[in-house]
Amino acid sequence: MEESILTSVKNLLGITEDCTDFDAQIIMHINSVFMALTQLGVGPSDGFIIEDDMAVWEDYIPDRTKFQAVKSYIGLRVRLLFDPPTSSAVMEAYKSQIAEYEFRLNLDAESV
Repeated sequence: MEESILTSVKNLLGITEDCTDFDAQIIMHINSVFMALTQLGVGPSDGFIIEDDMAVWEDYIPDRTKFQAVKSYIGLRVRLLFDPPTSSAVMEAYKSQIAEYEFRLNLDAESV
């Protein structure tokens, strides 16, 4: 089953699919994270962007072994950009998890 990138990130943020009020902001943040992933060596070498809810995860990363880590990484990064936590402890936990994903995704990209 193909899953929309925008829809799944909105779900991670607790926003329902039918609520489109924040789509432009979320898309902007998702595309910023795609740029960071390109610099880490993940995804298409010429970059990737979405414009709406039509792009699916398989369009970006057909390798199912990295699929969930990429989704989690994008979800965490977008959460920090779109709706940062008020608790500094939660913020640090998110940043720590993001750093671990960046390390592992980059390590995996370099081994290819």
